Amino acid sequence: MNYEKIQGLLDSRGYKELKEEMEKYYPVDIAALLEEVDEKEMLILFRLLAKEEAAETFTYMNSDMRETLIDALTDSELEEVMDEMYLDDTVDVLEEMPANVVERLLLATDEDTRKQINTILQYPEDSAGSVMNVDYVGLRPDMTVADAILKIRQVGINKETIYTLYITEKRKLLGVVDIKDLLTSGEGRTMEEIMDTNILYAHTTDDQEDVAKTIKKYGLVAIPIVDHESCMVGIVTVDDAMLVLQDETTEDISIMAGVSPNEESYFGTSVFQHAKNRSTWLMFLMLSATLTGMVLGHYEAQILALPVLNTFIPMLTGTGGNCGSQSSTLIIRGLAVGEVRFKDAFRVIFKEVRVALLVGAFLAVVNGVRILIMYHDRDPLPLAVALGITLMGTILMAKTVGCTLPLIAKKCGLDPAIMAAPLITTLVDTGTTIIYFQVAMLIFPQLRNL
Repeated sequence: MNYEKIQGLLDSRGYKELKEEMEKYYPVDIAALLEEVDEKEMLILFRLLAKEEAAETFTYMNSDMRETLIDALTDSELEEVMDEMYLDDTVDVLEEMPANVVERLLLATDEDTRKQINTILQYPEDSAGSVMNVDYVGLRPDMTVADAILKIRQVGINKETIYTLYITEKRKLLGVVDIKDLLTSGEGRTMEEIMDTNILYAHTTDDQEDVAKTIKKYGLVAIPIVDHESCMVGIVTVDDAMLVLQDETTEDISIMAGVSPNEESYFGTSVFQHAKNRSTWLMFLMLSATLTGMVLGHYEAQILALPVLNTFIPMLTGTGGNCGSQSSTLIIRGLAVGEVRFKDAFRVIFKEVRVALLVGAFLAVVNGVRILIMYHDRDPLPLAVALGITLMGTILMAKTVGCTLPLIAKKCGLDPAIMAAPLITTLVDTGTTIIYFQVAMLIFPQLRNL
C-alpha cells in the first residue's frame, strides 16, 4: 500500500484519484490504513469506499475506530453499512460497543435483522450459537439442480457462503450438497438424489472452540448449527472458526504469562487496564512465594551452618521452574490440538519421567563438573553430589507436576492454561527447596541435628 501517495492525494484533495487508488486494496489493508490517519481523514477515506467494501472494512476495525465512525456517520450512511454486513459480523460489533452505540446501530437495521440479532445475542457466551451466521442457502429435497442454481443466483449474493448448500424440510436438516456436485450434476436431478446424508453438525450450545476444531479437523468451509429440536438455525464458517481459535490461543498465552485475558489490542488498552490485568496474577504470585519463604526459614540453621548452600537456590528453583514450564506448555498445546487426552495421563507421565531422568542426568553431570572446577580449593565432591541428586529430583518432580496439572484441569472442566507457568513455578520452587535441604542433610552430617 502506497501510504505516501494516499497522504499526498488527501493533502491535495484529489478525491477522484483517491477513490480510484483505494479500489486497488483489500478491506483488511484499508482498515490498517485508517488506523494511521487522523479522525477527519479517516472519515473522508471511509466515505470514498463503495458500500460493500465499506461494510467489510468496518468489520476489520478495532472498537475505538468503529465507535468514532458511528458517531460521525449520518443515519442513512450507517444504515447502508449495516445492510451490507453479514449478521455474525454485526453481532460481533454490537458485543463490543457501549449501550448507547448499540441502540443507534439497532435503529439502523430492519425489524427482521433486529430479531435475528437478538436471538443470537441470547445464546451463551462462547457457544456456537453466539458466533453462527443465519445467512445460509437452504434448499428443499424435491428441488431440481436447475431450480437450485436459479435460487443461488437470486439469494446467493446476500449469503455468507454458497459453497455448501443445506437441504432442509420443515427446518429439519436432511443433508448437504457441495457446490461442485451441484454444478456437475444433470439439471433434472433432485437435491434428494445428490445430497450427502452423512452430515457433520453442531448444536447451538456446543462450545465454540470445539466447533472450530471440528471445522479445522475435517477441512470444512462451514458447519451447520441445529437447536435442541434438531432444527437448523445457522452455520459457523471457517473464517469465524479461525477467529475463535485465534482468540482462544491469545487467551491461553495471556493466562500462561500471568496476565488476565483482554480482547482489546495492546495499544487499544489503557495503561490502567494493563495494570489491572497484570496485578491480580502478580499479587497471587507474590503471596504464593511466601510459602517458599517459609520453607527457607525452616532451614535457616542449615543455611547459617553452610552458607554456600544458599548460593545454589536460584539455580535450582530456576531450573525446576523452566522444566515444569516446558512440560506444561507441550501438554497444553497437545490438549488444544487434540493430540493428548486425559485417558493418556499414564502414557504422558511415563514419557515425561523418562525425559526427566535423561535431562536430569545430563544437567547433574554438567553442574558436577562446574562445581569441581569452581570449588577445587575446598572439598567439592559432597557439594557436587548433593546438587546432582537435587537436580535429578527437582527435574523429575517439575516435569511430573508440569504434565499432570493441565490434564487434571482439563478433566475438571477448567482451562489448562491456568495450570501453566505461574502456578507450576510456585509449586516447583517450594518442592525444590525441600528436596535440596533434605538431600543436603543426608550428604553433610553436620546439618542433621540443627
